[in-house]
Amino acid sequence: MKYYVGVDLGGTNVKIGILDVNYDLLNETSIKTESYKGPIDTFTRIWNKIKEMFEKNNLDLSKLEGIGLGIPGPVVNRSTVKLAANFSWGNDFNAKEVFEKISGKTVIVENDVRAITLGENLFGASRGYRNSIVIPIGTGIASGLIINGELVSGIYGAAGEFGHMVINENGYDCGCGLKGCLETYCSATGIVREGRRVLKEKKEGKLYNDFKDKFDKLTAKDIFDAVRNGDLVAIGILDDFSKKLALGIGSLINILNPEIIVIAGGLAKSADLIIENVKKHLPKYALGISIDIPIVKSKLLDSAGVKGAASLIINNK
Repeated sequence: MKYYVGVDLGGTNVKIGILDVNYDLLNETSIKTESYKGPIDTFTRIWNKIKEMFEKNNLDLSKLEGIGLGIPGPVVNRSTVKLAANFSWGNDFNAKEVFEKISGKTVIVENDVRAITLGENLFGASRGYRNSIVIPIGTGIASGLIINGELVSGIYGAAGEFGHMVINENGYDCGCGLKGCLETYCSATGIVREGRRVLKEKKEGKLYNDFKDKFDKLTAKDIFDAVRNGDLVAIGILDDFSKKLALGIGSLINILNPEIIVIAGGLAKSADLIIENVKKHLPKYALGISIDIPIVKSKLLDSAGVKGAASLIINNK
């Protein structure tokens, strides 16, 4: 029996999962990233946790085919993180080399969004399609692109960063150094920030009454829940979010003309509302010939990062 490990390395937590030869998730857990301790410490603790998981599940570690690592930031040559994102490990950090030295196993490294995209294509919502776009929406927003069956990385590993298309030159400052990026509006962080602004301005509705004394506690889930309950202010917040997202998706559609688009990430749990409202605005931004391209919800959801990372090894056999 062969096994594959997927590691989804985030700024705060690391998710680790073991898949079997049927690509079923046998076990999944998480540990703190604690990147400030340095990459050797982080990767050593990940490897120790993997060994512990194999032992607890009575699995033969020698049958581990390799470790797929999804990591934020541009990745080149399936090995090197070109620009540091959530870590202070320096630019041009060769994560593959470090992790292989610690584990003694084959390691393939890829940008986390592209790893999710490959996972969706192998055993998720875009399975069977040769031209697909996966859009994870969480703290930020990006897109993973598969064109003619190939995952697109770009010269510096930054292909698909449509979250940094500028939609408002006078908008919010973005962490990337630009101003008014799509990500500053169409992400969990963005919708919460806009939600707070609108609620303070409108001063009406149940959502406002629930949070008027604790706006710092407002979450994206609260906004979507209020939409489902018919709160008109929340519906307006979602409509503005969806209009801006439709602009971004429309641009992707016009450039790439994919067969399918998949909404993933933390906000995928509210994908039905997002898709419904995006489709309402899409005809303003996408060519008429393409507006019927299906937009669907991720099938991998919370396991997308781990399964996507493992797919790097599965796809490499």
